[in-house]
Amino acid sequence: MIDIYNLQAEKISQMEINECLFEKSVRRDILHQVVVSQLANKRSGNASTKTRADVNASSKKLYKQKGTGNARVGNEGAQHRRGGGVAFGPKPREYFVKVPRKVKKIALRMALTDKMQSNRLVIIEDFNLSEIKTKQFVDVMKKFNVSKALIVTEGKNEILEKSSRNLHWVKVVRHEGLNVYDILNHDHLFLVKSAIKKIEEALIS
Repeated sequence: MIDIYNLQAEKISQMEINECLFEKSVRRDILHQVVVSQLANKRSGNASTKTRADVNASSKKLYKQKGTGNARVGNEGAQHRRGGGVAFGPKPREYFVKVPRKVKKIALRMALTDKMQSNRLVIIEDFNLSEIKTKQFVDVMKKFNVSKALIVTEGKNEILEKSSRNLHWVKVVRHEGLNVYDILNHDHLFLVKSAIKKIEEALIS
């Protein structure tokens, strides 16, 4: 059984969560694998540099090979000359790291387990604020005494999302956007009660 709270940080009831939503142990290697994959897949890979073939420079040899007393050089686009091309510079590429879907689900359950075991998982009956107002949202979070939180809702909650979007220490996601990195990157995890069933359907099936 796990406690359910209202927005005044008062315990109002309890509910039973399917044990299959949690893992018996937390393996750091699996969590690391999934987090690395998430961060790598966010990279755009658009960095690009010009080689000596791409720079706008004459292809003519600067001076003859022998007899001048100078070093043997090629054209103006050589990598060692000012304005020349870049040797071994980055080119557009994909950083995609594939992780099996089964491993992703296991990692998500482990991340939830970590929050549960450390008493940083909070179940909220609902997160319905009366108006779009950042101060009202901050007052609610102060009652729970948290400094960095991830809030998971069942669906769109415009008032909550707009009231919290200017705060760097809180993030609101819908249940389908729940991920390992965000769970581990925030000190506390708030789950709206109605979202739990959706999460169970996604992670247990």
